[in-house]
Amino acid sequence: MKIQNDSVVLPIPDEKLIARVEDSFEIKFPADFIHFLSKNNGAIPITRFFKYKSNEYVVDRFLCLLDNPRENDRGMYDIKVVFSQLDERIISDEDSTGAELVPFAALFAGNFVCLDYRDNEKNPTICIWYNEDSGEFEPVTEKIANSVDEFVTMLEE
Repeated sequence: MKIQNDSVVLPIPDEKLIARVEDSFEIKFPADFIHFLSKNNGAIPITRFFKYKSNEYVVDRFLCLLDNPRENDRGMYDIKVVFSQLDERIISDEDSTGAELVPFAALFAGNFVCLDYRDNEKNPTICIWYNEDSGEFEPVTEKIANSVDEFVTMLEE
């Protein structure tokens, strides 16, 4: 995967920040996602197109993890900030306390690529969350890959 020069958001998240976010979301990030963050935190990809079924999608940018999003000019792209903005539209069970979907890439038209924990809390799949189709406690998603690594291999220039 190719990314634009100087587009990685610094600082790279450390183990303590990752653990705090995992505790907050009540999930564990898969190892390939943690490795991905260590290289591509908030990056803008050059290899940004992918096809799934008969549709083509464009990754605008990857989201980042920041300790203090308000103190960073790219803080609006922080995973926690985006998650809170999507609120009830990214949750299917209003009684659930943990995250079901965790966005990590912004797509054209307000959609997001997400880690999907709904079927397997230990091994999330990758899905597209559709902004315009989702309602309160009714997220509309489509599985596109089994892992972050598999998703990254789908990206083309």
